[in-house]
Amino acid sequence: METVKIILLCVGAGILYGILHDQVTARVCVEYFTIGHPPVFDTESPTLLAFGWGVLATWWVGLFLGILMALASRVGTLPKYTAAHLIRPIAGLLVVMGCASLLAGIAGYFMADTGRVWLNEPLRLQLSREKELAFIADLWAHCTAYGVAAVGGIGLCFRVPFSRWRMSRAAQAHPHAPVATAADGQ
Repeated sequence: METVKIILLCVGAGILYGILHDQVTARVCVEYFTIGHPPVFDTESPTLLAFGWGVLATWWVGLFLGILMALASRVGTLPKYTAAHLIRPIAGLLVVMGCASLLAGIAGYFMADTGRVWLNEPLRLQLSREKELAFIADLWAHCTAYGVAAVGGIGLCFRVPFSRWRMSRAAQAHPHAPVATAADGQ
């Protein structure tokens, strides 16, 4: 059951991040979703597009990382991590993703504004200059979120077994000491 909780935590965290991220980027440039994505949702509402794409584009990332995280947390004879042990590390990753996405979006905007990056045709022809800059900002923010999620998620999958191993070594070194939990080391 704890394995399922870990997977659901990761899927839920991914979806929550996706919806919140898209609520911002849909307001920066709704065309990123209406022109830059396939017409899955028959609306131009930034709010509805953000909810739809926030779920559609992130649930599978959360599932993939959730499975890896469950394996890293539960497999083997080392002390087991629970879903509760993973809340802080996952929340930290989401904060890093948000900050990195914001910085990347700003960088993309200024790179486009100075002519260092641009959209190719025919997409470029469908947008005003102002919308092209905003579109590139959204594009850079989204690509960065995926990149940080991948690197950070895999990093957590390596960190968790190492933390479990340290807990095991500490318990062996001090068998009569109170047993520390994973949450104590987070």
